[in-house]
Amino acid sequence: MSSPQSKSRRPRAATDDHPLFRGVLIGATLIAFAVLLLLPLLVVFQEAFSKGIGVFFETFSDPYTRHSVFLTLVIAAIAVPLNTVFGVAAAWACTRYRFPGRPLLITLIDLPLWVSPVIAGMLYVLVFGAHGWLGPWLREHELRVIFALPGMVLATTFVTFPFVARSLIPLMQSQGTAEEEAALTLGANGWQIFWRVTLPKIRWGLLYGVILCNARAMGEFGAVSVVSGHIRGKTNTMPLQVEVLYNEYQFAAAFAVASLLACLAILTLILKTWIEWHSGKLLRESSNTRIP
Repeated sequence: MSSPQSKSRRPRAATDDHPLFRGVLIGATLIAFAVLLLLPLLVVFQEAFSKGIGVFFETFSDPYTRHSVFLTLVIAAIAVPLNTVFGVAAAWACTRYRFPGRPLLITLIDLPLWVSPVIAGMLYVLVFGAHGWLGPWLREHELRVIFALPGMVLATTFVTFPFVARSLIPLMQSQGTAEEEAALTLGANGWQIFWRVTLPKIRWGLLYGVILCNARAMGEFGAVSVVSGHIRGKTNTMPLQVEVLYNEYQFAAAFAVASLLACLAILTLILKTWIEWHSGKLLRESSNTRIP
């Protein structure tokens, strides 16, 4: 029989902090969120409509601005599928095989997160530029990479490479290989195992990585700025067009384009939150079904 003293010495829960401490911590978090995220976002939309809704829509009637929107979508439409294929292949290789250099490969996948995008753009200039390693060969075959769409796609693909792979590697590691091995013993080949066993299990994690990859691709500035050459109407994406308009003191137009990027970011955040909620719901349902 336990004594009242032993009951009073129950383990202290992590949520048993003093109400004042909790209030200060929550308040500081909300203030930081308001000052660093919410207030700048509101200012973007305020400045975008500062000269009226007519000026806002007139901004997107400009052919240079329309081309920047189109080019941003084209680059994302190319880079995101490439990174989806690369990310799935990298995650499969790192979680399903054991080979020399595997830890190094997992580390190198994170390299674009640690290298400045500007440095990444400069590296592509050194390789594919007119005076780069492959410059003479490209010029001889009349191929243009730097200051053109291919270079911008390469730079965007580089900086967004980790998102799909890093979303899948921990997920596939936690799931293990039991189901794939069972399918293999039943006579399934590699493609059948991937499409019918692995892909259904990782589809929400894959979609999560694709959304993050797409968000970064559309908002990338540093690497694209270096390899694009800032050719107005040809190689300017939306972030670059914002810079051009702002430097020309067209503030309302610059914030109008920035507001479109902000809307895309908000849409991405909503999709990301929904995926997290849905995948968490599926995880809870699967764990409940395993309890006898």
